[in-house]
Amino acid sequence: MRRSSAQGVLYGQAVADIAGISGSDLECLDFLNLEGRVTAGRLAEVTGLTTGAITGVVDRLEKAGYVRRERDESDRRKVFITVVPEATAKIGQFYVPMQQAMQKVWSGYSEEELRLLLRFALDGYKGVLEATEALKTVIDAPAEKRASLKTPKPRR
Repeated sequence: MRRSSAQGVLYGQAVADIAGISGSDLECLDFLNLEGRVTAGRLAEVTGLTTGAITGVVDRLEKAGYVRRERDESDRRKVFITVVPEATAKIGQFYVPMQQAMQKVWSGYSEEELRLLLRFALDGYKGVLEATEALKTVIDAPAEKRASLKTPKPRR
């Protein structure tokens, strides 16, 4: 799992480099593709990032032409973030080889095995989101408290 996760991160970083954005901005763009038209608050919720961090992400993605901000018709104070399909489709083409490779792998599993793997992946996502929330409490802690929370060096 760690190797697969690390390789996925490296693959995504290569795509981000081609797209001219950071790896974390690319991941947020992926959440936008999955969620659809959302507010910055919702994007913060699904990514585990702060709303302040999301503002920076959206600013950069908008400047790069991958998303746009749209005001709510009924409440002009509310702003939605939406992907620019033509621009994100260009990024999507770089994932075709990975999709083909994964489809080849998945074809070797039964429906029951695929359901189990899907449940495992969804539960894993929830676990990572919980861990991200826990890590944010460390990041938000005062510097002196953070120093005491750092992982001790292993004994030799």
